[in-house]
Amino acid sequence: MKADARWVVQVLTYCIAAVVAGGCMMGPKYSRPETPAETATRFVHAPDQVERLGDVEELDRWWERFGDPVTADLVQQALEGNYDLRASAARVLQAREGLSEAKGRLWPEVSYGITRDRSKRYFNFGGGGGAEDPNDPLLSAFSGGFSPLTTTWSQDISVSYLVDFWGKLRRAKRAAWEDLLASEANRQALTNSTISLVIQARIDVAVAQRRLALAKANIESLENTLEITERRHRAGLVGPVDVRLARAGLEGARAQEPAIASALAMSRHSLDVLVGRQPGTSSALPQTLPELPDLASAPVGVPGTLLDRRPDVRAAEFALRAANERVGASIAQLYPDLVLTASYGRSADQWEDIWKNFSETYSAAFNLAQPIFRGGQLRAQVRAAKARYEEAAAVYGGVVLDAMRQVEDALIGEQLLQRQLEHVQRQLQESRAAEDLSRRRYEQGVEGLLTVLESERRRRSAEEQVAVLKGQIWTTRVNLHLALGGDWAGAQVVESQMVKK
Repeated sequence: MKADARWVVQVLTYCIAAVVAGGCMMGPKYSRPETPAETATRFVHAPDQVERLGDVEELDRWWERFGDPVTADLVQQALEGNYDLRASAARVLQAREGLSEAKGRLWPEVSYGITRDRSKRYFNFGGGGGAEDPNDPLLSAFSGGFSPLTTTWSQDISVSYLVDFWGKLRRAKRAAWEDLLASEANRQALTNSTISLVIQARIDVAVAQRRLALAKANIESLENTLEITERRHRAGLVGPVDVRLARAGLEGARAQEPAIASALAMSRHSLDVLVGRQPGTSSALPQTLPELPDLASAPVGVPGTLLDRRPDVRAAEFALRAANERVGASIAQLYPDLVLTASYGRSADQWEDIWKNFSETYSAAFNLAQPIFRGGQLRAQVRAAKARYEEAAAVYGGVVLDAMRQVEDALIGEQLLQRQLEHVQRQLQESRAAEDLSRRRYEQGVEGLLTVLESERRRRSAEEQVAVLKGQIWTTRVNLHLALGGDWAGAQVVESQMVKK
């Protein structure tokens, strides 16, 4: 019993020493690198009236301002059925299990084993050799050697624990945690991007539907023009050239219809893929957006908010933090490892004896190993880890700058498109007035058919430009909200729904 007590005390001493030793960590402490987003006080192209920092929460689920249930339903379908989102959710699960694995390394390893060893060895005591049976111990003793056959049963429980004195394992665990956060941020960034693509595809469908409706209306208008021209030709008021021109204009308008229908079909195919359906199998969307609604000003805030709102920026910083932790883990490899081991079990020649107390065995030991020479491998690993940190820092700075560029692009793009839309809308008003006047004058015989056709062409072009520009403005607003990093996901989708067998 005294031996047992000493063994227990010794193991407890090792464990207490391990716990006490667990407070030291090697490596640098993380600090966020300074970027232009932190020093900039405003976006260059942000209107003064929308630089309200507290209003950025208005970005959440902003697409619902469409007032279009079809768009909201498409977004929900994409969150549940998009294959890229399923893959990103699976990557999050992988990172989560990587963290669990890193946490497991901090705990002692416990194993149990039971073995049966049957062996035969020859022993020679220096006597004379002979032809006697070596399996007969009595005869072999006189011949100078013998070869016994033995059987040994044993069972034991062993414990092994690496004392994380220098923080190598804890650094690895923290790096795995940052990897998990980065994967989750990347999943959110992909979710935001997917939602923006769904909304853009929905806008493209609405614009194409509007253009197709205008094309059909233009065809009908040119058919009326042809009818008038032919009637006037039969009356001898115009020549055959006017009839040919009217027919050419009508066929030109009819030729544009298939091109617009093709663009509409491709937009629908893109939308089908985004929501996880076979392209071309979905029914036509209802024209719930015949006219895109006007946009109110978006709250922009200051560039510094991008560091915490944009998931891709956060993912880049999490990757940087993980690289910093791995620098500390590589430095800790330069220092000695202390491994505590202990085992308890039983060993005997008979199976039934290994369950009895007299056959018990136990041991406790520690191993302190210090790397002395490995050809510079360990220090090379430290330098490589520091270089990877510098790479991650440069990537982070680039992501921040690119995020600022995207906001500036969307801001200036929307402002200039709005100005362009104002001019095109005035152009459309004048073109409609010119078309009405030219038709009346043509019927009166004052103007020629070319004037009528030209006025129709200009009115048709202005109408199409208005539809396209409104779609571009809405697409630019989608890009602005995506660049600002709104919480697009809103109601989160359970990962079990996204990762399906």
